[in-house]
Amino acid sequence: MFKKILIANRGEIACRVMRTAQKMGIACVAVYSDADRNALHVAMADEAVRIGEAPVGDSYLRVDRIIEAARKTGAEAIHPGYGFLSENPEFVEAVEAAGLIFIGPSAKSIRAMGLKDAAKRLMEKAGVPVVPGYHGDTQALVALATKANEIGYPVLIKARAGGGGKGMRRVDDPDQFAEALAAAKREAKAAFGDEAVLVEKLIEKPRHIEVQVFGDSHGNVVHLFERDCSAQRRHQKVIEEAPAPGMSDAMRAAMTEAAVKAAKAIHYRGAGTIEFIVDASEGLRPDRFWFMEMNTRLQVEHPVTEMVTGIDLVEWQLRVAAGEALPLTQEEIHLRGHSFEARIYAEDPSRDFLPAIGTLHHLRFPQEFGDAEGRVETGVREGDTISPYYDPMIAKLVTWGEDRAHALKALRDALGKTEIAGSIVNTSFLWRLADNEAFKAGDVDTGLIARDAEALTRHHRPDARLVARAALLASGAGQAQQTDDPFDALAGYAHFQPVSRRGKLALGDEVLNYRLQAQGNGRYSIAVSGDGGDDIATLRTDEPVRAARWPGHITLFAGAESFTFQAIDPLEAAADAAAGADVLRAPMPGLVKMVKAKAGDKVSAGQPILILEAMKMEHTMNAPRDGEIAEIVDEGAQVSDGTLLVRFHEE
Repeated sequence: MFKKILIANRGEIACRVMRTAQKMGIACVAVYSDADRNALHVAMADEAVRIGEAPVGDSYLRVDRIIEAARKTGAEAIHPGYGFLSENPEFVEAVEAAGLIFIGPSAKSIRAMGLKDAAKRLMEKAGVPVVPGYHGDTQALVALATKANEIGYPVLIKARAGGGGKGMRRVDDPDQFAEALAAAKREAKAAFGDEAVLVEKLIEKPRHIEVQVFGDSHGNVVHLFERDCSAQRRHQKVIEEAPAPGMSDAMRAAMTEAAVKAAKAIHYRGAGTIEFIVDASEGLRPDRFWFMEMNTRLQVEHPVTEMVTGIDLVEWQLRVAAGEALPLTQEEIHLRGHSFEARIYAEDPSRDFLPAIGTLHHLRFPQEFGDAEGRVETGVREGDTISPYYDPMIAKLVTWGEDRAHALKALRDALGKTEIAGSIVNTSFLWRLADNEAFKAGDVDTGLIARDAEALTRHHRPDARLVARAALLASGAGQAQQTDDPFDALAGYAHFQPVSRRGKLALGDEVLNYRLQAQGNGRYSIAVSGDGGDDIATLRTDEPVRAARWPGHITLFAGAESFTFQAIDPLEAAADAAAGADVLRAPMPGLVKMVKAKAGDKVSAGQPILILEAMKMEHTMNAPRDGEIAEIVDEGAQVSDGTLLVRFHEE
């Protein structure tokens, strides 16, 4: 077995690999970019090596620096995790040329499955069912349109390289084909550097079911049953589960046999996943599934397979890479219970799942899962920053129960106990999906989220008592012992009228005015006025509340919902009002991508002066008025919501 390995990745998967490797007595080397200098995976590692600046092209995709780090630290092998270089055959060859071992499949196997069209032709030869369609090399419009007519509409145009839904278009009518093809090719070229596409029959009620396979260098290949990943938004998986609901013995036997056949066809070694598209319009039938693609690496959703089989897939990866045979035969691998995984992201479901950034000022995951089992896979800690450079995943919440209903209830309960403040997150969306009637019944397909999008993603307004609680916390009432607050010292005393305090809160774009009146014995009457009207509530300071305070903000938690209020400083508000259009502040957290002016420049109202990159989109910030710039933020600066970007000389 290896004495030391290097993990060529970051975040959650780097931490996951380290936990198993270190448990096996293997020392771990982490690599990190400047943005990850203080990351959890760096802290967990036995050694850590800087490999470049924050952008992935300058760090985690630098093959030369990763291999040099392995040589420098004496690592014998490299684990790629998932993403980044994990399915790059040139990286595998470079690792092996350096005398190191790649913990994964051969470069030849990766290449065989790297392009969807070639992979499907290979699977056809191996006797694995593939979706009816055209997977050839011809890319001319007339030829592809002719093939689409032969296949029959609706069809799906798909990029042959890459994944994640990019370069994919549904076409329902021949008149739409040319425009959809051009758009798919442009997107595929931009995302993967390869504009080639394939055309397939569109499955009307598709389910995404995949089979975990494992091979060794001794010719053994086994499967570890299936996972259902049909709960998707924009072709991105959201909640995965194992086993697939509604799976019959006959269907499972046919699908797993096809998966093993596919892996054997390319002499596969290590962990891999064979993904199938299933027509669920008449239930799960053995003649209604087709090969879609193979992922030649460990999957994000591998924990659900581990939970239902009791097998540590990372340990198997390490043993197989070290030359050992698979630890178990097919007959020794058994399925037990049911498991779910929910991906918690920094993203805004109400804004079409735009990625978000921010500092995790408050982070609490459930420590217990009732009578079920569970685990949390994460690569962040409280105080860490979700940056614009990498995938905004915060954690994966995994539950196991003796049956599907038991495991799903445990997932809902765990989501309701999760508390995250400092960034917009998708926990309430995940809870609603887990509570969706169709999902609870196992009646799920890849279109479920899109069909129920309004109910799953709409932004809820907190009730009156929750708003009043935010006002009470913002006022500092009930903290006299810590702050010597004269307001609390007078609580209960009145001469002509009850003692009161006024203030302002912001909830999104809504400004809330509140007035507190102390009534004695820790009781307060809170009147709040805002867009939703006027409300009055009476609260006690000793009532239990789930809340997080962080600079200038208060986040309250109600089940899986969270509501963040900004405490408006009256002095700062007055200063901004006096300044009028003399300042320009960041409307959201982001990265200052480009600065187009400098101090001393005279600009005109509406003139673009900087570009703010937030949530993977660029936002142009324009001058609020004519004038001369007194100071301007530096290019490359990471700013929070409300940060001063530009100050003008007073007129």
